Amino acid sequence: MSIYKIFIIFVFSTLFFGNFTSCKPKQKNRSSELIFTSKEEKDTIPKYPNYLTKEYVLGKFDYTKNLGFKVVPKQNSTKKIYLRKEVLVNFLLMKDAAAKDEIVLKIISGTRNFKHQKRIWNYKWNEKYNYLTPLNRVIKILEYSAMPSTSRHHWGTDLDLNSLNNAYFLNGKGKATYNWLQENASKFGFYQVYTSKKTGRKGYNEEKWHWSYLPLSSIYLNYYNTHITQKDITNFEGQEFFTKLNIIKNYVNGINEKILKLKP
Repeated sequence: MSIYKIFIIFVFSTLFFGNFTSCKPKQKNRSSELIFTSKEEKDTIPKYPNYLTKEYVLGKFDYTKNLGFKVVPKQNSTKKIYLRKEVLVNFLLMKDAAAKDEIVLKIISGTRNFKHQKRIWNYKWNEKYNYLTPLNRVIKILEYSAMPSTSRHHWGTDLDLNSLNNAYFLNGKGKATYNWLQENASKFGFYQVYTSKKTGRKGYNEEKWHWSYLPLSSIYLNYYNTHITQKDITNFEGQEFFTKLNIIKNYVNGINEKILKLKP
């Protein structure tokens, strides 16, 4: 074969296979995945966001003045409610997806700080359940309400949807809404944390309305477990039962086992 023919074949092969390769679909840009050149480089990435402090997870900060929080649009809530911006963005995406299936999602509760949670706690302690002994009163309140400084609502990652009554989600529109959330919420990062206790889950009763944005709340829960102790849980009536009832193990971590196992 002449040198000329070899040259022609080389050029043709380069052009053909080069163009063929360029026609292959490009890999998706997975912006959420970090690529490190070494373990040492990976170890320099902070384990927790720089804003995360004990005061944050205890709810002892003003979220209304925190730049990481934003008000939920009026048409998507029943009152003025704040959420972390990341959570709100993904909720709105989920809300739009639900609307296409004729499902309406409305937030009825979002971020609550220590003072707000304390008001709820004190009402139930001093009025609603004041006929019970102190220990039984705490246990009764803990069926659906957290001790101040132990609520996931402090974090801006958790929200209550549509109704605070489990029965609402058993029939009609409520059932359709719950079924849709079970099938689709995880696509947007949201999970029901307080599922049925028939599986042996401890802590609060089932709450079909309570959904948590796991990409952030899992990080906050890990921080809470690492940094918070009994001495941080103070300044409300009934706090002395914190240790007796093992609140961090049974209530703060008394969530759906499937998501408890997911690491931040």
